[in-house]
Parts: sequence; C-alpha cells; structure tokens
Amino acid sequence: MSEPLLFEDLKVLDVSSWIAAPSCAMMLADQGADVLKIEPPGEGDLYRQYFQMPPSPDSDVNYTWTLDNRNKRSMSLNLKSAEGMAILHRLIESCDVYITNQPLPLRREIKLMWEDIRHLNSRMIYASITAYGEDGPDRDMEGFDLVGYWSRSGLMNQMRHKGVEPFQAMAGMGDHPTAVALYGSVVTALYRREKTGEGSKVHTSLLANGLWSASCFAQAAWAESDFSVIPGQRLTTALYLTADNRWIQFSMVRQVEVFDRLILVLGHPEWLADERFATPELRLENHEPLTQMMRDVIIERTAADWLADFHSQDVPATLVAEFQDLPGDPQVLQNGMAMPTVEDLGMSHVIRDPINVDGLGRVGGRKAPDAGEHTEEVLAELGFAAEEMQRFREQGVI
Repeated sequence: MSEPLLFEDLKVLDVSSWIAAPSCAMMLADQGADVLKIEPPGEGDLYRQYFQMPPSPDSDVNYTWTLDNRNKRSMSLNLKSAEGMAILHRLIESCDVYITNQPLPLRREIKLMWEDIRHLNSRMIYASITAYGEDGPDRDMEGFDLVGYWSRSGLMNQMRHKGVEPFQAMAGMGDHPTAVALYGSVVTALYRREKTGEGSKVHTSLLANGLWSASCFAQAAWAESDFSVIPGQRLTTALYLTADNRWIQFSMVRQVEVFDRLILVLGHPEWLADERFATPELRLENHEPLTQMMRDVIIERTAADWLADFHSQDVPATLVAEFQDLPGDPQVLQNGMAMPTVEDLGMSHVIRDPINVDGLGRVGGRKAPDAGEHTEEVLAELGFAAEEMQRFREQGVI
C-alpha cells in the first residue's frame, strides 16, 4: 500500500516565476497538491530557458525546469486583460494557497495585492516572496538571490580570503532555501486555518533568508563586535590538492591526539617536535607554513588513498565533492535526497526538498508542464465552452 499524500485535496495557484516561489509550489505538488501554474501566453515563464543560459552546464534536458516545476499543471493567462483577470478571480475563489513573487508595483497596478483579493476567498493563504521585504524604503526594488540573498545580507563580502575580491554565488543558492521558508510559512498558516477557519497572508524575502544564513556572524553587528579580526574566511580549514586533482578538507582537528594522528598519517612525525606547532594556538598562528608543508605531502598521492588512511585512523577528512559525484553518493540516494523519476525525463532522479515526514508519500518525479499545456482543461473545469476558449485565444486572453 502506497503512503498517503498529505496535500492531495489542496488547490494551489502558482502565480510566480523563476525559482524561489515556484519551488515552494513544487514542494506542495510533490506531496499531492493540485498546483496550477499561471504563465503569460507565448513562451511562459522565462525560467524555462535558464538551462541553456551560460554558465549552466550543457544539456539537452531541461533539468532546471523539471527540478522546480514538476508535478504541476500550466495555464496561459494574460493578466493584463480584463477577461484574463476575471478567470484568475474565479480560480482564486476556490484555491487554498495563492503563491506569488510578482514585483509589488506590478501587483498594485493590476490589483493582485492581498488586500485586493482577500475578499474573494476568506480561507485562502496568500504566500508572498519579495527581494527585500514587504515594507521599508526598498520594498519595491526587484532583485534576484544573487543580490538580495547573497550580497545585501553580507554573505558575499564575508565569503572570501583576505585580499581577494568578493565573488558571486551560484544562481538559485538563495532561492531554494527561501522556498523552504515560504513552505514553512504556508504550512503554519494552514494549521492556523484548521484552528480558526481563516485564511491569512504569509511572506518571506531573499534578504531575510540571507540574513538568517549569515546570522552567526551578522548577529555580532548588533553586539557592536570588532569585525577587524575577521577580514575574510581565514585559511584555518585549508583545502589540499591530491595527485588526481581532487581536494581534501579537514574539519574539527582541534584535539591534540587528532592532530597527532593526522601528522603521523602524513608520515612526518618530526613535525610533532616543531615548536611552531606545539599547541592549537601556535598552529593557528603558524598556519601558513603548516598548510604549505601539508600540501607538499598530500599532492603526492590520490584522494582515495589518503582518505582510506585518514579514516582508518579516525582523522576527520572529507573529499570535496564535485557535482558529478552526487548521483553515485550512497548517502544522497539511501536518504532519498534525490528521488527516482516515474516518467522518462532524461534523468533517473530529481533532487527533492529537505523536508522529511515519515509515513507520508510523494508523487515522485513526473514531468514539468509545457507552457499553457492545461489551459483548455482548466477552462473546461470552470465551465467554459470550446467556442469561448477559441475567442479567448483569438483575443490573446490565453
């Protein structure tokens, strides 16, 4: 017997684009929700083309679209037309969750703010993502996670070595955590609705999630801490290149006995008598010569050889993964971090969100919709005849 789908009776309108908000809708769809993605007529959400944009890895498979929009239906709808908006209002009347990341000025212009549509459905959860928050002087600014999450939060400035320019994050690196935050907000609001019968507005932002990610350092600013002692990420956990061009990382080598075992595995017991490395404090002070000495040794053997020796002596060493390693990583597969596809998607697995509830099922990896693929199906469900659909198409409503 298959496990039950928690949200199989939930109706979700995904009136959003790109990554963060659509990913939240995908999370609900994975658990059985009927998610209808509203896209503009024509090409639809421009994220459909992202997998072909540099610097994405080359592929004939639209892997990013499948990743964030699987298990949804798609309807093309011109929200700048009166009839298109009327159709959306009818959909809102029966939805449980309305998800949007439309810029606030656009929402105000076309009257799709929470205050504009809440009267249509008192039980609706209105879920909003913005770049910088719902209020404040920058609330109307557009922004992607590369700016709102990574740069504005302070993460970009901190994640570099001393003397090195800040570098840009990967696309989507802040969007996906922000999607999880919105999902948590939606589920909390659904639980509140169970207790009160009332819908509500929930929201999060890229900046809020970037700040949360950086909070172990960012909180220090409120404590008026001295940041001059950490100009960047210091080389206290340096990386070491092996003979087969892979990187090894050591972490939590703090106790004297662990450090001793590390040096013995490297085959240089004489280093233990070096006064520069006699204590953890001195090792930190003299980390540059120690790092170089270790690098000169580790480059002589392969990563697999070193890791076998380190692990046999309980030295906490880790291979720095490359993306190509992940499909064969037993920890990823056995913990369901990537789930098998149940249709031919050109991929055996798709990465899933990190939420786990034992005893609940998931739909599985099914295709993401073509642009407007389900438009006529949805209009038929609303009671529109074929002649009306043709008229809508001729007038550019759908």
